[in-house]
Amino acid sequence: MCKPERETMTEQSNRSSAINTSSELADITRELAGNQKLSVAVVGGGVAGSTISLRLSEMGVNVTLIEKGPGLVNGPPMCHLHAGGNLYREISDQQCLKLLKQSIETVRIYPTCINVRPTVITVPTQDNGEPLDLLPRLRLLKARYHELVAENPRNKVLGEPNNYYRLYERAELEQLALRPTPTAPNCNDDWMVPIAKEVDLNRLKFPLVLVQEYGLSSLRIAATAELTLGALDNCDLRTHTELLSMKEKSVPTTTDCTTLVRTNSESESDSDTDNEGESGWELSVRNVQTGQTEVLNVDYVVNASGYRTGAMDDMSGFKRERFVEFKAAYVTKWNGNGAVWPEVIFHGVRGTPKGMAQITPYPDGHYQLHGMTKNITLFDGGLVASTDESAQPQLPASLESKITTGWEREELIERADSSIGHLAGFIPSFTNATWGGKPLYGAQQIPGKDASMRAASVSFEKKRYARAEIVKASSALTAANEIVEELRQLRLLDSKCSELDCVKTLEERFAKCLGFNGLTIEDKAVELAINRNYPAAIARPYSYPSVAKKIGAKVVASSSCTTAQLAVNLAAVRMGEAC
Repeated sequence: MCKPERETMTEQSNRSSAINTSSELADITRELAGNQKLSVAVVGGGVAGSTISLRLSEMGVNVTLIEKGPGLVNGPPMCHLHAGGNLYREISDQQCLKLLKQSIETVRIYPTCINVRPTVITVPTQDNGEPLDLLPRLRLLKARYHELVAENPRNKVLGEPNNYYRLYERAELEQLALRPTPTAPNCNDDWMVPIAKEVDLNRLKFPLVLVQEYGLSSLRIAATAELTLGALDNCDLRTHTELLSMKEKSVPTTTDCTTLVRTNSESESDSDTDNEGESGWELSVRNVQTGQTEVLNVDYVVNASGYRTGAMDDMSGFKRERFVEFKAAYVTKWNGNGAVWPEVIFHGVRGTPKGMAQITPYPDGHYQLHGMTKNITLFDGGLVASTDESAQPQLPASLESKITTGWEREELIERADSSIGHLAGFIPSFTNATWGGKPLYGAQQIPGKDASMRAASVSFEKKRYARAEIVKASSALTAANEIVEELRQLRLLDSKCSELDCVKTLEERFAKCLGFNGLTIEDKAVELAINRNYPAAIARPYSYPSVAKKIGAKVVASSSCTTAQLAVNLAAVRMGEAC
């Protein structure tokens, strides 16, 4: 088992004396990759399947990524880096701490996919909660962020730990309302000016909380995955391909690739039996464009099928309890009175007419809206559970058809208008907003019996089969790492490749992924947005202060820190400063 990454200056020095440069490390990785004979099929190209494929491919594992759709990371709405889970008052502190660590690691591997701006958390007067109820958790998260930065300075991607959150009383907001509206926010106070000017403060309890929870671009993650996996010779990326059937393969028990399987604590098939006689899977797949079928033989299968994970479980003969939930968010246009907005959360009780309202900013006056009511983001019959007969929850036909064939225009406009009205209850000038295009929508799985679970990752069966069960995008890397550890425990990885992987930093494990510059990724993301009928603006960065000019030609990145990471780090540090 690899030790957790924990780099002191002494450890950095010791490691660099053994491997002097990241290019030398990459050369060694390429040389050893030729020894790696393991083949893995990843079924599903969402954020989980794509991240798992990146992790394994960069190790030298032979990966076949099977995705029925035309591209990667094209699932339910994803816009928020849950660096602490502060949007969810109902989840446990333990889940929040997991989400914080996972989010930090997500920034480190997807630095160009982050929109660097804070989130402002508010509690309306109509809500039974109190703002000060949030403080114990915020203090806990701040202390944990301190610890993570002390363990490894590379973890300081959310600004200074002391500035993880900031409280604002009404008197401060009233003073900020007198300031000119900043066009390029450079500190916490700058971000609060549009709230002070435009939000109906009489409808809020105080204090308000500004917290360093950033935005996450699904389109730039999709672009990063498609560019990277397309450039790796050992990854066979198969879009427009569906899985028809699968069956286990067996060989005599003398194989030297078998060992006792490490089981996952959440797996319902836990036992102390060994893995003898198993050698992998035979998958039958079909290209949905040409109709051509093919049989693939692999050593290991990862079920990363998103909300359809249960269907693959049924196909494989495995039982698993889960929920599936259909949700939607709406793209709107609003001039914002010339302001650059943070993300803003107005807390509420989920599923009621006073459910949480969320406004997420993008460039060029685009805003993504959530309203946790049944006539906006949530749907009647939109949360369904598995049964004793099937691991796949069944959505109502009306919701399934939205995923497969699209929306009726009348319902789309009605729900978008409802989302605008919901936000306008707190931001009166938002009544001038208009519908901005295709909604972001889809279904997600929630493993187990608790529909409020948000920090899930992966579970395993005894038969060389893993299922990714992430609820939040930031959990994808955790799932990937747990699968690598499973392969290590099964002794399926080449020993030298495995040993080298253990001494790499997170950045070195994603060297190819981090090798693409931000403009290349942005261009690809814009292309994907247009192809998917979204405004190009939602693919572009929304990060302040603008750091491109601040980095300058004289700044030299270390071998383990890309220019993109320097940009994120600098923006994060500046945003935590006082004006």
